[in-house]
Amino acid sequence: MKDYSEKRDFHRMQLNSEIEISDSRGYRFKGVCRDLSATGMQLYVEQAVEVGEELRTVLHPSNEQFPPLETVCEVIRCEPEGDGFLLGTNISEVTR
Repeated sequence: MKDYSEKRDFHRMQLNSEIEISDSRGYRFKGVCRDLSATGMQLYVEQAVEVGEELRTVLHPSNEQFPPLETVCEVIRCEPEGDGFLLGTNISEVTR
């Protein structure tokens, strides 16, 4: 049984890695992937993104032995933080 403080089915891996993002209109921008789990990511970006927006992401590994992680995800939360915005996303597809 899970401890009350951790109700998630998947643990999050804390990151601070640059990520490439493109939205449904093809607009490309960069962000920082703050954490990653089997079902979602938390991203820090400079501009707000609408909840429900579908994003395509490419996260390059620090070790070139591994391929980049490419996903399709949906924004489920967008909150102001500092000079930017913190996005909560659900990964709907891992494309690579």
